[in-house]
Amino acid sequence: MELNVVLLITLLSCAATADYVRPPPRATLSFPWTKKRSSEPQQVHISLAGEKHMRVSWTTNSKHSPSVVEYGTSSKNYSFTSKGESTSYSYFLYSSGKIHHTVIGPLEHNSLYYYRCGGEGPEFQLKTPPSWFPVTFAVAGDLGQTEWTKSTLDHINQCKYDVHMIPGDLSYADYMQRRWDTFGELVQPLASARPWMVTQGNHEKEYIPMLEDSFKSYNSRWKMPYQESGSASNLFYSFEVAGAHVIMLGSYTDYDKYSDQYYWLKGDLSKVDRKRTPWLLVLFHVPWYNSNEAHQGEGGDMNAAMEPLLRAAGVDLVLAGHVHAYERTNRVYNGRSDPCGAVHITIGDGGNREGLANKYMDPQPEWSIFREASFGHGELRIVNSSHAYWSWHRNDDDEAVRSDQVWLTSLFGSGCLNENADHELRKMLLEP
Repeated sequence: MELNVVLLITLLSCAATADYVRPPPRATLSFPWTKKRSSEPQQVHISLAGEKHMRVSWTTNSKHSPSVVEYGTSSKNYSFTSKGESTSYSYFLYSSGKIHHTVIGPLEHNSLYYYRCGGEGPEFQLKTPPSWFPVTFAVAGDLGQTEWTKSTLDHINQCKYDVHMIPGDLSYADYMQRRWDTFGELVQPLASARPWMVTQGNHEKEYIPMLEDSFKSYNSRWKMPYQESGSASNLFYSFEVAGAHVIMLGSYTDYDKYSDQYYWLKGDLSKVDRKRTPWLLVLFHVPWYNSNEAHQGEGGDMNAAMEPLLRAAGVDLVLAGHVHAYERTNRVYNGRSDPCGAVHITIGDGGNREGLANKYMDPQPEWSIFREASFGHGELRIVNSSHAYWSWHRNDDDEAVRSDQVWLTSLFGSGCLNENADHELRKMLLEP
């Protein structure tokens, strides 16, 4: 039956594939079935949900389990209780369990909390981010569920990070919904302890013409703070943490100047206060600057539409995935190095089953500083309002080994954000 489903979906789906040959992948992880109580919380993960609040998400097989989270600052001693909402979905021949989303808080910054979901099951613990610098982000895109994925997660687990950010392509379920469940099980040890902030990639789309809408599984399972940031869609939103304003954009929803996403982005940028959040970061899936032969030019239209807004706002760093390799650029704008542009980093090397993209353009563009086709993850440690330290870590090395590293200086306080830049941004934001 599963083979027939795969064949049918292959015929119906319209996913574009690149014409390059990937190296052999590593083995996909196996997840043997284990008997669990129908009310036992599974696939627990947390995400930021506004100032001093956290969203706890989990699934149960029982449709009668309550969407309740008990929490406190001492183990087994829960001083607070929050009640949330639940949803479920059907996709072709699959029906999900009950998916719970419950917001807890207000929570103290930089504090350890213990919590339990649904009134039973194991106790989890989470740590909230600090209120100000220093703060550390772990970054890895295109994760999947392979032995390489496990290696990436093991490396990240050794990193003392506050928030994990993923620029798309999470589970690589690719229409087979049970793989969303196994992905949730795989990441639960990390995702239940630190907030995971994600945006969608092409492997989340799962569109079947006339049968299934796009992003049904992703939107049901991974609810992000889009409402808290004034967005009408879970596919694009923003959040603030410890002096950084982070914008998560959607490469696979409309982004032209007449789109809801573009209109929302203008509004979000207009509210950014660089004195309160001196660092401005942006994540999306398809890279705009990419010297790998894989997925060449796919981000061009979105770049043309939105890059002027990002430059006018003084975005410091752009993180993308999609290309299964690592690359870091100089500050760049409009196709060439620019001291007032953003640094772009492609980090779609989390461990996906499709393997690495190891063919690069020759000669290397002048804006491309470092590139390598290896699996790994990145760490961004923002030290203060002016300086941050970026490092990239290969899975083949010990976590402490930095294969690429660079100090970054925020554009806040630089000559790039002067009165002329403010006037340019205001003019663009006021355009109909």
